[in-house]
Amino acid sequence: MIGWLQGERLDNWQQSQKHGIVLACAGVGYEVQLLPRHFLLICAVKKLALWIHQIKRDDGESLYGFITREERNLFRILIGVSGVGPQMAMSLLEENEINDLVTALIQGDVRKLIQAQGIGKRTAERLTIEVRGKLGEFTENTDLASPLNNSEPQEIPFKSNTIKELQATLDSLGYEDFEIKKVIHALASEFHSENNENSLAINTKDEDIQELLKASLLWLSNESG
Repeated sequence: MIGWLQGERLDNWQQSQKHGIVLACAGVGYEVQLLPRHFLLICAVKKLALWIHQIKRDDGESLYGFITREERNLFRILIGVSGVGPQMAMSLLEENEINDLVTALIQGDVRKLIQAQGIGKRTAERLTIEVRGKLGEFTENTDLASPLNNSEPQEIPFKSNTIKELQATLDSLGYEDFEIKKVIHALASEFHSENNENSLAINTKDEDIQELLKASLLWLSNESG
């Protein structure tokens, strides 16, 4: 399996919406499909190295090349989702910078995902569900995993022990870490918004854990629906 190639760009090619190059490595020319935005950059470069994903099929083999290993790894995660082929994955990576795409996947931003060519609502929803728990390498030591990281500490109105208890309860019910953080952020937003059209209908000032849990489950149910 080819995972990385370094060589000299011999030629450029384009087939419909697909863009790529012929990369000469040790006397062999490899046809590699690229993201269109990378293609424009690479056309001005003679010698280069690419991270590769190789797909073997009965009718031939295809190579997909990426400037960074992170993009290649995210491509592999995307095509691992049922119904998402290589061209859909390339479209998602073309439409979004990697950090923006990971954020959209984590936060379930279907509207952003369907902006990519060939991605419908059902596919976008499936993506947000099936990649849960698979994006650790992209969120570790970054702010991507938690919407709460964009809030100042004083903006989160609940006591730390209340938050911990709510997190532990939701975790025991099988919710993912990013879902738990999202709903806590929603509860915090409700606290600061007296005229919220999407009111959670709770008195957050009481910090009643049962009331917060009930509101959290209702919010999560509405999100998944």
